[in-house]
Amino acid sequence: MWSWSRRALVWAAVIPLALLVTWDAPRLAGDAEPSRPRAAERILPPVQQQAPAPAVVTRDSWGADEDLRTEAVTYTGAARAVFIHHTDHPDDYDCADAPEMLKSMQADHVTRMGWDDVGYNFVVDKCGTIYEGRGGGYQRYVMGAHTTGFNGDSVGIAALGDFLAGESVPDALITGIAQVAAWKLRPGADPRGHVRMVSTNDASRVPEGEEADLSVISGHRDIVETHCPGDALYAELPHIREEAARLRVASARKQ
Repeated sequence: MWSWSRRALVWAAVIPLALLVTWDAPRLAGDAEPSRPRAAERILPPVQQQAPAPAVVTRDSWGADEDLRTEAVTYTGAARAVFIHHTDHPDDYDCADAPEMLKSMQADHVTRMGWDDVGYNFVVDKCGTIYEGRGGGYQRYVMGAHTTGFNGDSVGIAALGDFLAGESVPDALITGIAQVAAWKLRPGADPRGHVRMVSTNDASRVPEGEEADLSVISGHRDIVETHCPGDALYAELPHIREEAARLRVASARKQ
């Protein structure tokens, strides 16, 4: 018979392997074979659970002009990545003016940019209020026009403001962005991790058809030549990733 000391040694070797298998994210139906995770990603705690939906101000509530929309809505798969943007508005706005700012932005995106609607799926103001952006149903996965080459299976979140270097980013804004990311990212996605996605447009940093290794929560500048989402907000992306992960872990613990 084995001694207790020998059994302890065997279990000490087996338990870490069992934990490693448990932490693997589940594959979704139709997914390609996942790429081998980098060593740093394997030690992240599991964040399988999507967080609950936060309060969202609907398009009807902020006054979106539905007559500007002339094309059918395109839906996409559950979000594998989130791209953070800014709207380039001056930071000293009053949050009560956000609905009027959104209406002007919608008109600009359609008439000047040539899009059919607001490009971003969600917009968050500096008070942390979350607004529905592009139409089609904020509970669903609507393909936006936010990140050239990577609009499929992703969500675009824009922060209302400019966020130049040296400026402070309100905690409420960071929380609002993290809430949307924690909710919309597909099950098994870790907001602190990486994802590989294939470009669909040569206008991005990655030629069409080539694969990019991206942070699950990335800044617009990570994939397109731009200063968006502003230096100050870009510097807060690690904070946003951690907060989104915390929200998902907290949600799982409540189940």
